Amino acid sequence: MRIHRGGPAVAGLALCLGALTACTGSSGPPAAQGETAVPPPATGSPKAKRKPASAKDGASALDGKVIVIDPGHNGGNAEHPSEINKQVRIGNGSKACDTTGTETKAGYSEHAFSWDVSNRLARLLRAQGAKVTLTRKDDKGVGPCITERAAIGNRLKADAAVSIHADGASPSGHGFHIIEPLSIGSNAAMVSGSTRLGTALRDAYHEGTGIPYSNYLGKNAIDRRDDLGGLNLSTVPKVFIECGNMQNQGDAARLSSASFRQRIAESLAEGFETYLS
Repeated sequence: MRIHRGGPAVAGLALCLGALTACTGSSGPPAAQGETAVPPPATGSPKAKRKPASAKDGASALDGKVIVIDPGHNGGNAEHPSEINKQVRIGNGSKACDTTGTETKAGYSEHAFSWDVSNRLARLLRAQGAKVTLTRKDDKGVGPCITERAAIGNRLKADAAVSIHADGASPSGHGFHIIEPLSIGSNAAMVSGSTRLGTALRDAYHEGTGIPYSNYLGKNAIDRRDDLGGLNLSTVPKVFIECGNMQNQGDAARLSSASFRQRIAESLAEGFETYLS
């Protein structure tokens, strides 16, 4: 994810930079997109899979829960700069409607990655009884704007929401991190819930994938921000996850592997179980 702090000029620069990479990205069936040779194992060895959290009477902790998954960016964004670069209000300023995202050096795009992981996660959560909504219907469209991505969760009164991304940092940076909201006033009521959600997803992701905490941003894989419309405008518990750095060779190999993306989805599902138990 390339989300920069600043006003329209900075947003425009981010668009221009993102378009240089995202235009070559392609989308395809979730099960095969971005498949590569088997990547090296993630740093560290994942612990044994935990038993699923359960509600009373043996029912899944996710049964009936409303979860919104926001796959970052979209496949058509790069071809529609005027639409995605229009300014929208985010509660404490303005930002571009959306951005193009990043990609690996081999051309696997963030928008395709986020779409694939989001669908894998949705299937797992639905299998346990959750009511899941994605903020976009495919990986060929434009947007929606960050304002609408937040509004979807608000309208559904979601029990929890997550925005799926991968970062485009310096190649020397590796690892994952969670982005949690800071209060800007209007979102104050959801901040504590978002903190608990962020911790649950961080712990499950780290344990399930073996990917280390980010070595370039955040503290213990937690970064708190007040410049993201998807968090500022949310009234329900919500966090972003940067699943790894697409510019880092090791992270890129893992994120480009379909089998590893399934592992990512399974780990995130564990995190939602923990949070909603």
